[in-house]
Amino acid sequence: MPTISPLRDVASRGPWVSAHPDVILKMGVKEVLHRTKHLGWGTDTRLYRTAAEFGDMFPSPLQSAGPRVLKQNRGNGGQGVWKVELVSGSAGKNGVVRVLHAQRGSVIEEMLLADFMARCEPYFAFDGCIVDQPFQPRLPDGMIRCYMGADKVVGFGHQFIKALIPPPREGPDSPAAQPGPRIMHGADAAPFQPLRARMEDEWTSQMMKILDIDMALLPIIWDADFLYGPRTASGEDTYVLCEINVSSVFAIPDQAPAAIARLALTKLRSARGK
Repeated sequence: MPTISPLRDVASRGPWVSAHPDVILKMGVKEVLHRTKHLGWGTDTRLYRTAAEFGDMFPSPLQSAGPRVLKQNRGNGGQGVWKVELVSGSAGKNGVVRVLHAQRGSVIEEMLLADFMARCEPYFAFDGCIVDQPFQPRLPDGMIRCYMGADKVVGFGHQFIKALIPPPREGPDSPAAQPGPRIMHGADAAPFQPLRARMEDEWTSQMMKILDIDMALLPIIWDADFLYGPRTASGEDTYVLCEINVSSVFAIPDQAPAAIARLALTKLRSARGK
């Protein structure tokens, strides 16, 4: 698969590259969670750019706000994503934390906070960073993947994930520890219409403005993963963005490929002045 540099070279020569490298570096990294934290999909999200900053600042929210989820800036398959919970003591060098890696097959570990933070130092290599969010208690309700064709929703996938949920007694490799299938739905699926409205009417355009992404450069295929946030006083769901996928994305819902093909055709005709 082409790397980012060759893709940038191709795009500079005129061909349309749906997921432009510059857009990948804006949307397809965890830092986007911090840059857009004040949107309706945001939460108490913090960003640490150096190990020193991480050491100085992370203990405070861990002490005062309960379990946190740390995410390295770039990665997939749960790599570099941790649930961290203070077990005993203060959130200082001798404080004991309980940690669980999001990678499949991981087990709960208890260790000194200082030792865990040292384990995270490689995430700062090559201008990396760590994003810090509160753990969402409704994680067992599943994750919603919102499939997008440019600025339009083309489908949804709902999955009961097991990442960051303590493994069952049978062990982390047992059938009970495996995630459920992702159940696909069309864009018109009734349970997800509030999320669709927010994505199409508010959040996508707001994100584009914050990240300085022109409509012409918005990827023709991308998706956003949401967890359920706390319900409102009237019982309505809220949604918390946990990541955006821009490269290596496939439109899986049955209805999505046709919708994306129509969008791509419109894009190409517009580019050719037809």
